[in-house]
Parts: sequence; structure tokens; C-alpha cells
Amino acid sequence: MTVPAGAQITKAVPTLRSRHYRRWLSISATAILVPVLLLAVTEVVLRVCGVGTPTGVMRSCTDQGRAAYCDNQFFAAPFFPPGTYREPRPYMIPARKAPGTYRIFVLGESVAWGDPDPTYGFARYLEVMLREHFPQVKFEVINASITAINSHVLLPMVEDLVQYQPDLFVIYTGNTEVVGPFGPGTVLTPWDLSLPAIRIRISLNSTRLGQLVEKAAGGRQENAPEWRGMEMFLERQVRADSPQMRPVYENFAANLRDIVAVARRSGSQVLISTVATNLKDCAPFASLHREGIRQDELNSWEGLVQRGAVLESAGSYAEALKLYLAAAGIDPQYAELQFRMARCLWALGDFAGAKERFVRAQDLDTLRFRADSRLNEVIRTVAGSGPGVGLVDAAAVVAGESAHEVPGSELFYEHVHMNPRGTYLLARAFFRQVASMLPPELRRSAVGADVASQEDCERLLAFTPYDRARVARLVLRKMERPPFTNQLNHSKEVLRLKSEAEGSRVDYAEIFAEYQWAIMQNPQDRLLHLNYGFLLHRYEPAAAEKELRAALPYDNAPVLCNWRKFD
Repeated sequence: MTVPAGAQITKAVPTLRSRHYRRWLSISATAILVPVLLLAVTEVVLRVCGVGTPTGVMRSCTDQGRAAYCDNQFFAAPFFPPGTYREPRPYMIPARKAPGTYRIFVLGESVAWGDPDPTYGFARYLEVMLREHFPQVKFEVINASITAINSHVLLPMVEDLVQYQPDLFVIYTGNTEVVGPFGPGTVLTPWDLSLPAIRIRISLNSTRLGQLVEKAAGGRQENAPEWRGMEMFLERQVRADSPQMRPVYENFAANLRDIVAVARRSGSQVLISTVATNLKDCAPFASLHREGIRQDELNSWEGLVQRGAVLESAGSYAEALKLYLAAAGIDPQYAELQFRMARCLWALGDFAGAKERFVRAQDLDTLRFRADSRLNEVIRTVAGSGPGVGLVDAAAVVAGESAHEVPGSELFYEHVHMNPRGTYLLARAFFRQVASMLPPELRRSAVGADVASQEDCERLLAFTPYDRARVARLVLRKMERPPFTNQLNHSKEVLRLKSEAEGSRVDYAEIFAEYQWAIMQNPQDRLLHLNYGFLLHRYEPAAAEKELRAALPYDNAPVLCNWRKFD
């Protein structure tokens, strides 16, 4: 049978189209797969050659010949200028989680890390409380916190740490949301409003190729200055009403929600805390006048404040307050003025009015090293988002323990870092929430009716009079530099700290005995050995070396690593 010529052409057209389509798919696949393959090979080569830094939170190591996971000191490197990245405190966990172990990861910035001395941070107090109250339970409290980071860094940390079988994440964050990586007040990374852009950048920086490209593009200059703490941020002031603050709150909320979601999908629980700050005895670090203020208005404002300051110094608080209120009618956004009014109201006995002004002074501070009121509201909202998510309202706890609910130097060393009393109260609040979130079979093993006292915790941590004075000296050194030297009440706070730093006469025989007793109670506590070793160093070098070797967090760790690098 003869097929008409037209029919042959019609049949041939789909065949040609099909071949063309398959050829187009093949070319497209090649165009995609070949570059992806080249990128993957390049990444592998860079890793083998040691280019860049590993970005996992932990790395493989050994502990007395047994497989373990240890801190990765380079984890935060992509978030800091070269040579200034901050390190976690060294830690180690077994590669295999033993049956019956309850594993807690503590995450956050400097307060969670334990500044000024992580051996006496709230995570350490919490660990002692849990151990004493539930002696039959094996608790692993791993403090993976790093100073100067924020929620943008915490999310990838949680995403990485879920593979290590956590039972609970403890999150204390918010103080560095503006000045930490990708915040509008940061000097650490380029600032970016867009959360997707931030996350893409973080993902790229987690690859060796991305690190190499950024370095080649000049994003991380090799001549970057050394780490100078809060002093590095002096030129990065951010107003409370700045348009830059809205994405800060939105990004913070999104990061916290995603942290919760990632943790809950892994089966672990989450305990988030609001942030407690020093309101009464921490004057604003910096203030800016409202935008658009005229020169004649500024002159009037300055005259009123200067006359008010003279009256305040003379103890004429009511008269000073009238002048301050008149100045606030011209410019209410100057943070230091709000702090002056708060002090006058406090002296006059109007404690509710003083608290309102102290909070306002904090929220208007343009060097934003303290979490403001709105960030704490974000935390409360996210913490109430569902089952398996608990809240520690640290701000409320600390306020409840303060005169007229206005926290000050009775609980804080400076702006956010707590003294021993404040640290104990924070740890106790965490303990009560952690205890309520434990599985019923673990809760039934409790011994005693209440949590360990502050005195008992500090005996077990060997927080001796010698160490109290030593830690106060660490804080004092920090407060003798900007931005603390710019604070209105700087001289008063330095005098207070000097008294603590001088301490009382130390009987070293008693201090040695306190350390020896604490080590006998918990010989596996490597940080006890560490502090005792440093204490012994100038008196008994041989004994000191023994203690420092007992303090090694894992095999082949250097004996004198930067465990005492607190500033």
C-alpha cells in the first residue's frame, strides 16, 4: 500500500520535534550538571588542600582513645573579620550517646558563654543544680555559645547540632541582634536587610569555595584590626526609630521560629529566655538628638540640661526634673536625658516613673549592646508558639529580685553580664523549667525538695574569694575602655568594681583546700582542674602542670590554649 507523500511529511514532523526536544534537554542538562560537578570537585580539592575553615559546630576527635566530638574553634570565622573571630569554650562529648543520658546544648552570645569567666557562667550553675537534684541521671550540659554572635548564627548552629542527639536546646540571645553579624550596627559583616540574602550568604560562606571568593573579592581584608571588643562599634550608632530596626525585629522573630522548628523536627525540646539587662546602674553608651532638630532648639535644650545637671548634683532633684522635662519637650529621644530623669524620679521616690524612664533610656541607647523591650516581646511570642517550647522570663525573674523591680548593680557587673547573685538566679530559673520539661521517669529520680543553694553551687564550682576578686578585675579592665568610659555614671561604677576587685585578704591554704574539696566531689570536672592549675602555677609549678593536663578537654589539646582569653 502506497502512503501519500503528505502523510509521510506529517509523520516525520513530530519525530523531528521529539529529537530536537531530547537534544535540547541533553544540552541543558550538560550545561547545568557540568558546572555543578566542577564546583563540587573544586570544593573537594579546596578542602583537601586546607583552604578556608571548616564550618561545622563540632569536629571529630578522641578522648582517652575513644571516639568523640569536640568544639570547632573555627566555626565562627566566616562571621568575623580575619583574625578576630570568637571561639567557643573547649568542650567534648562522646561520639556515642550513652543510654539514659540527657543532652542539653546551651546556645547564645556572651552572657550564655559565661562572660567574664565561662567557668562561672549560668550553664555551669545549671549543670551543678541538675546533678545535685537528679544524681541518678547523666546530664551533659554542652555550652557551645560564642561571644558577639546573634540569631543569624544560632540558626545554622542548631541546624548542625541536631545530628548529635540533643534532648534540649537552651537559648539565651538578643543582646547582640543589632551589633552582631548582619545587623545594622555591626562591624563584623556587611549589613543586609533581606533575610533570604543573609541566609544565602551564610550558606555560601559555609563552603570553602565561597570563603575563597569572598576573600578574593575583598570582603574580608587581611589588614582588618584586631578584636577590641565593644570599642570596635563606637561609630555604628543606630536610632530606635531608624528604618533599619524594623527588619531587625522581623529577622529575629523569623530566626527564632526557625530555630524552634528545626529543633522540634529533630525531636528535641527548646527553652528560650528573655534577656535581663541592667537598667538602674547602666547609663546609655551613646545618645543622638532627634533628626531635624534646629540649632535654636538645640541651644535651648543644652541650656536646660546643663542647669538641670547642676541642680541634680546639688541634690535638688525636683527642680532638676522640671528642667529635664522641659528639655524633653524639645527632644525626648536623647537617651542620656531619659536616664537623668529616671535618676531624679528614683531619688524622689517615684519608682514606677523611674522604671519607665530607665527602660526608655535603654531602648533609646544608640549603641545597642542591650536587648530592647521589643526584642524581649518577640522572644515571649515565639516561646509561646507550641508544645515542647518553654520560656524562661529572665527579665521578669531579675526584676522580681530587684528593688522596685528595677535591676541594677546588685545583680550585674555592667550592662548585661551578671555577677554571682544574678547568675545564680538566672540558672535557678532555667533549672526549674528544665526540671519541668524532663521525661516523667527522670523527674521521679529527684532527690530533695528544692534546688541547690547559691552557696552550695559555688562550693561545688570552687568559686572562691580569690576567684571573685579575679573576675571583678577582668570586668574592671573592660570598663576602663570605651564605650564604658563615655557613660554618665562611669566613675561611680568603676569605684564600686574596684572595691570588689581588691577583695579581702586571701588565705591561699584555704583556697587550695576549697579547690581540692570541689575536685573530690567531681573529679571529672575539667574546668575545676583548669582553674586550680592556673592558681597553682606561681606556687607549685609541678602540681599546676598535673592539674592543667587533667583539664584537657580532649586528646592532643594544647595545655595552655586560650581558655583564659576573656576580654
